Amino acid sequence: MSRKLYVGNLSGAATEVTLAVKFSEHGKVDRVRLITDHGTGRSLGYAFVEMATAAEARRAIEALDGERYDGGDLVVRAAIPRRA
Repeated sequence: MSRKLYVGNLSGAATEVTLAVKFSEHGKVDRVRLITDHGTGRSLGYAFVEMATAAEARRAIEALDGERYDGGDLVVRAAIPRRA
């Protein structure tokens, strides 16, 4: 399993810092990248979180997928690698 997670159904209030804090409850967070609109800078409602190990990524999925967060239910899945 990958260490990189897709996190969806985020509210506009979510930030990289708040996501890092939330995911750090389940292991060491190496990186958070909140995806934003290039024109407005507003969140597009999803992010990628990279955990330190695959085991920590698995724990985060089990604990956070479907959890209520900032007014919505989180979607947390293993990220699908980009095609070359």
